[in-house]
Amino acid sequence: MKRDPDYFEGQEPELIYIARRLKDATRLEGLLDEAGVDYGSEPDDYVAGTIFRTTRVGVFFYVLAEWRDRAVDVLLANGFIPLS
Repeated sequence: MKRDPDYFEGQEPELIYIARRLKDATRLEGLLDEAGVDYGSEPDDYVAGTIFRTTRVGVFFYVLAEWRDRAVDVLLANGFIPLS
């Protein structure tokens, strides 16, 4: 279930995935909701490219440590590669 930023207050959320396309972000939100995983997501900048570096906007997905294993299982089962 998607949580507001105050849910993470005083705790250190872990970045598990950066969706580079809106289609991927909405799909992942649905999968995490369906699996009952508490997560947070927010748009933020990331740098892409090796020769021609550009700044782009993606959706960053965060979970608390207790949800990490379950969230990673959902990612892997659906073709997403989690951040280590």
